[in-house]
Amino acid sequence: MRRPPGGFTLIELMIVVAVVAILAMIAYPSYRESVLKGRRAEGRTALAELLQQQERYMTQANTYYRIAPAGQEGTPFKTFSGSNRESSAYKLGAEACNSSVITECVRVYAKPVQDDPLVGTLEMTSTGSRGCSGTAGTTDPSLCWR
Repeated sequence: MRRPPGGFTLIELMIVVAVVAILAMIAYPSYRESVLKGRRAEGRTALAELLQQQERYMTQANTYYRIAPAGQEGTPFKTFSGSNRESSAYKLGAEACNSSVITECVRVYAKPVQDDPLVGTLEMTSTGSRGCSGTAGTTDPSLCWR
């Protein structure tokens, strides 16, 4: 009596590999976009918190507080998004608005740690304007805040 051969043939294995590769090509971009959306939400939340802290500081000191782009040690504000500096998705900063002084208007911004070409740097001002520096900022700024 002859035993039937066990295992898989090379053709069967190649078909499985091809199917897995096709599924990965479809799923990975969706996963990446989902991760970026989560990071953007983290950045928007951190910006709103920073702007609120800046307004509180303004009521106490009659000026806003400038934060360097890389952040400063010893600032009274959090200079990163998320729960710790090492895993944060954005670095936060604050400066005077365009053609203004820091006592009149502040622009807070969140610069992404990893590249995000669609949105880029998120920004808010104490006057209520919001925007971003990525391609969405020039075509449809509302995409930055979804």
